[in-house]
Amino acid sequence: MSVSKNKLDTGLIRELAAILRDGDLGEIEIEHDGLKIRVARGGPQVVQAAVAQPFAAPQAPALPAPTGPGAVSVASAIPDHAVKSPMVGTVYLSADPQSKAYINVGDKVKKGDTLMLVEAMKTFNPVEADRAGTVKAIYVQNSQPVEYGEPLVLIE
Repeated sequence: MSVSKNKLDTGLIRELAAILRDGDLGEIEIEHDGLKIRVARGGPQVVQAAVAQPFAAPQAPALPAPTGPGAVSVASAIPDHAVKSPMVGTVYLSADPQSKAYINVGDKVKKGDTLMLVEAMKTFNPVEADRAGTVKAIYVQNSQPVEYGEPLVLIE
């Protein structure tokens, strides 16, 4: 992958677009040496690239403002250790509309506690805490569609 400071290898982008088309995929994303490229279908083709700053000072994630019961908007920098969606589906924050949410910001959770459900193909799959800690942020809202690997919850 040849990338100079301000020049992007357009051949690589063309190859990714061909893989997207030939594999009948909705999007494809790669990351290598601080360069992140995402190519997606739907309307005009979207190409994004970002080069990481080698020695950028770490920033503490700001706690987002709540947008619904127990949910918050996405912070500008989501930590890599956030709990991510195990599949594509629809997220539900409670077992049913009349029940209270499994978790809220500030709750303490144990490893294995159910955080929410992801419904895929009429099957409800629990998303469990991968560690014990305190819920610092919830990045999704009830009934929101989610992608595989999308950040759902921050536990610290």
